[in-house]
Amino acid sequence: MDPQLTEVSQMFERFKAAFIRKDFDSCANLLSQLKMMDPFFRSLVYLDGWFCSGFRDFRGFVVFLLFAIFELAAVLLTKFRSLPPLFENTPNSVNEVLLAREIYEHAVVLSVKIEDQDAFERDFFQLKPYYTDAGSSRLPPSQQEYLILGLNLLRLLVQNRIAEFHTELELLSATALENPCIKHAVELEQSFMEGAYNRVLSARQNAPHETYVYFMDLLAKTVRDEIAGCSEKAYDYLSINDARQMLLFSSDQELLEYIKEEHPDWEVKNGSVYFQKAKDSAPCKEIPSLQLINQTLSYARELERIV
Repeated sequence: MDPQLTEVSQMFERFKAAFIRKDFDSCANLLSQLKMMDPFFRSLVYLDGWFCSGFRDFRGFVVFLLFAIFELAAVLLTKFRSLPPLFENTPNSVNEVLLAREIYEHAVVLSVKIEDQDAFERDFFQLKPYYTDAGSSRLPPSQQEYLILGLNLLRLLVQNRIAEFHTELELLSATALENPCIKHAVELEQSFMEGAYNRVLSARQNAPHETYVYFMDLLAKTVRDEIAGCSEKAYDYLSINDARQMLLFSSDQELLEYIKEEHPDWEVKNGSVYFQKAKDSAPCKEIPSLQLINQTLSYARELERIV
């Protein structure tokens, strides 16, 4: 095996072990060593002072970690010609592709931890060729593949990109469709399309992996916003108890906090929620009927001339 590949692999394994233990000092030292392996990384050493000074919270550590992994993937891995898009058959091609795939998988999961959907999309599209173009015959299957594919389906559902959701679904094999991570996303989409919002919200308790919770929370907000929009159009007011049940909250306090943050134009008084103020503030759009009639007649005249 190539000595450089061996060294990177060993460092990355020690890095993952330190990350699981939350041994941030060891992570910092390993990242420094990875940087020093390439001239480009040596320009990043100034960040070590900030890293080693200690993080105020775990989120700050994850942000830096994601940055460091991407720099490693973008620069150090480019030396391996076995990676996409070349896929050259080098003596160490299998080991190099496996290492790169695992690094990108970590990047995808970390983008979920820092709640960055744009980063998730970029990371996923960098990882996807390792599941498709690399060829299943060359590589052993990844234990993270169905988890990440399911996360991507859930992201598309949260962003209401239903057409892309079904496009990705069509690309999956029958075996993949039976995986719990994929089935979870498919069942959520079916419940969402049927309007069975109670099933959508309760599905959070049955998430197949902890990383799904972020997207499930976003989906729950989307569902509640949809219910709230329909409620204020259909009713002048609702009792707090009815509004709590309709918006699927477990307590009145959660309902009041939601109203305060998301719908300050709703009025809570005398044990009820009044929507009239929201209706009054909603802009009324007039239909330009005369303009539409003139346009239609103009189109008819043009068609008559053509015929």
